[in-house]
Order: sequence, then structure tokens, then C-alpha cells
Amino acid sequence: MSYEITGKLVAKYDTVQRTGTFKTREFVIEKTEDIGGRSITNYVKFQSVQDRVTLVDRFNIGDEVKVSFNIKGSRWEKDGRVNYITNLDAWRLEQVQLGASASSGVDAIPDYGASSPSSAPPDFVDDLPF
Repeated sequence: MSYEITGKLVAKYDTVQRTGTFKTREFVIEKTEDIGGRSITNYVKFQSVQDRVTLVDRFNIGDEVKVSFNIKGSRWEKDGRVNYITNLDAWRLEQVQLGASASSGVDAIPDYGASSPSSAPPDFVDDLPF
């Protein structure tokens, strides 16, 4: 299952080579929401793995970004103790232009506006029976 969140990039960490064939990189976004008249700020740390560790390279601290990610959970046991680990695995980052929902970059997906048939791709044919 895939999720998205938009926020300000506040930290980028170095790539870590975990094993001979596995590497990770972490970054953090700041998400501020107005809830009941109070401004609540959360800091969300993501990881990217393998060929995705370079995703954050083209962004600067302070940029507004949209992160597409999966939630991964695993069970870890050592010396009879069980621990559960949850990771937010980022697989796409997009620049968010203030006042616009469009994004930039090679990972962007075109938005054809689902509510308007005239904005669909030119080869779109509505042949659904309902």
C-alpha cells in the first residue's frame, strides 16, 4: 500500500552501506497542521534503499516536497527478546511549488485531472459500461 505526505525537507543524512549489497539513506520532513486552532508540528523520518538513496540529492534543505512511501514492518528477535520495527520506505520525491499541486523532476507522474474528461490524455476512450 502506498501513501503520500507533503512537508518541508529539514534533514538529509549520508548513505549507509549496511551490507556488501544493501544500502540505506534517511531524510526528515517537517509537517505542520492546524488542528483545532493549534499549530501542531511533526517530524517524519523516511528511509530510501538501494537505487533510491539518491532521490533526495536534488533537493535542498527547506524545499517543500511530496514524499510517496510504503510502510514496512518487521519482527526482530535476539536473545529471546522480540522487537517490532516500522520503516517508512520512500520511493518517490517531488518538488512542490507553493500554490500549485504540480511537481517537477523525473519521478513526477502527470496529473490528467480525474474529474474532467477534457483533461484526459489524448488517446483516452471512455468505453466502460457504467
